[in-house]
Amino acid sequence: MHCNPSVLSGHFKIATQFLASFMSRRSHSTSPSPRPQKRAKLDHLTQEDFKNGVFLAPMVRSGALPTRLFALKHGATLVWGPEIVDKAILHATREVDPETGVISYNGVSRAIFTTHPIEKPYLIYQIGSADPELAVQAAKTVLQDISGVDLNCGCPKPFSTHAGMGAALLTNPDLLCSILSALRKEMPPNITVTAKIRLLPSQEDTLKLVERIINTGISALTVHCRTRNMREKDAALIERLRGIVNFVEGMGGGIAVIENGDCKGWEDAKRVQEVTGAHSVMIARGAESNPSCFSSNPLKDVERTLVPSYLRVSQYLQNHWSLTKFCVNQFKGIRVEVTKAESHELHQTLSQAKGYGYMKDVMGPATGKEDFQEIVNSIEEISPREHRMLVEEQSLASESAPPEPTARADSPNLPLRDMQDEIVTPEGTQNPEPPGSGAPFLPSETSKVYATIPGRDATTPTPSGSLSLASM
Repeated sequence: MHCNPSVLSGHFKIATQFLASFMSRRSHSTSPSPRPQKRAKLDHLTQEDFKNGVFLAPMVRSGALPTRLFALKHGATLVWGPEIVDKAILHATREVDPETGVISYNGVSRAIFTTHPIEKPYLIYQIGSADPELAVQAAKTVLQDISGVDLNCGCPKPFSTHAGMGAALLTNPDLLCSILSALRKEMPPNITVTAKIRLLPSQEDTLKLVERIINTGISALTVHCRTRNMREKDAALIERLRGIVNFVEGMGGGIAVIENGDCKGWEDAKRVQEVTGAHSVMIARGAESNPSCFSSNPLKDVERTLVPSYLRVSQYLQNHWSLTKFCVNQFKGIRVEVTKAESHELHQTLSQAKGYGYMKDVMGPATGKEDFQEIVNSIEEISPREHRMLVEEQSLASESAPPEPTARADSPNLPLRDMQDEIVTPEGTQNPEPPGSGAPFLPSETSKVYATIPGRDATTPTPSGSLSLASM
């Protein structure tokens, strides 16, 4: 079929005019323009997250998952899990409860470590180790469920020190620093590496050690302001921390120094920060007594305001009864309406209870699922990482403080503090230790579909079972 070229040309011209008219009308459309893309939120910790915060310290038993969640609900900026010895976690099996989302790293007969994805952005996993390779393997095992790893360099208990871990690392700085260097080298950039130490008897020796630790590339350093041989009843030597803070700041790098020792709560943390110049404060025994101590208005009458909901959440998350019983037994606070007799009756009931069923009258009609959702809502509504101390008087306190060395740790004539008679750290210390052999059994169901929380990474669990903890 033969087509006239002039006809085809005319058709093409008409089509071109129509298309131009159509595009012109679209360009003047009154429909709203696409919204600009939201700025992506930083989904991992940075050095700045360790500054002006109030943190939950690593604690044996008392640092259980429910306590960490209540601490976050009431304002803890970050939370440290209890120390887990490197070898203990290496052969654990990761299991997720399909209903609660609780994640558990289970050994042959017990839960080694439990967590939940809601705490992942704020969770620091503490390792007990005396071997760089094992420390790295342990950290990699739990990598998907944490935001940072911390090396325990301060636990003075024999179980830790006899194996070269904990406070034993303070006198073996080569090994200590090699572990930190290995962790920093092998961990991805989004996982922070930190350390927790105790003071050495000499301030000069302490600064030499601090200098080496900072040079490993850590993001923050926690200093428990007691020496290895001091008891918890001995007042923390917080006056020594300002010299350490000034020294670290003089090194540059913006590394945070966190104070630990004798801080009771949010308001007291401001005092400690002013006195020491610390960038943040870590709370142990205050949080053990009342996990809401991170709030400017901590709960009073905890027998009514904390214990029932803590029990319900613990039951819902299948926290082992022995652990829950231990934690609740530590709770105490200001009583306004609760009488001494009522408090005594509660603890009598608790001491005789052999499981959650014995505490139904205390727990009341509400459900643990509702309480847990309230925790989730609180954390998601206001990020704990936004809960900061901004002390206006801090700069004035720094200006009035006597000058301290800020360049090198080997400066001469640094002050020394004589050591008193050696004493043994008592039971109940805030220093963490790994779960004992009596830790609870957990269900072995691993074939179920894992539950997730919208907007969160894959889950992270709590123990359940019937094995009692003989050591408690």
